[in-house]
Amino acid sequence: MQVFTYSEARQNLSKLLVLAQTEEVEIRRKDGSIFSLVSKGKPSKSPFDVPGINTKATTQNILSAVEESRKG
Repeated sequence: MQVFTYSEARQNLSKLLVLAQTEEVEIRRKDGSIFSLVSKGKPSKSPFDVPGINTKATTQNILSAVEESRKG
């Protein structure tokens, strides 16, 4: 774990973020406060990234279903 002062952290934020991807980074302020910077990691994928399905429904079937649902 690497330790930085608040001033060092502010001047090197980009470096700290890269470093925090592999290890914990500690930031200390003059008043004695200590903060820990840890990466949460990257999201594995989008929640909208879902596999498609095969169906016998045609575009016209879908449009007709939508039209019927809007009538009533």
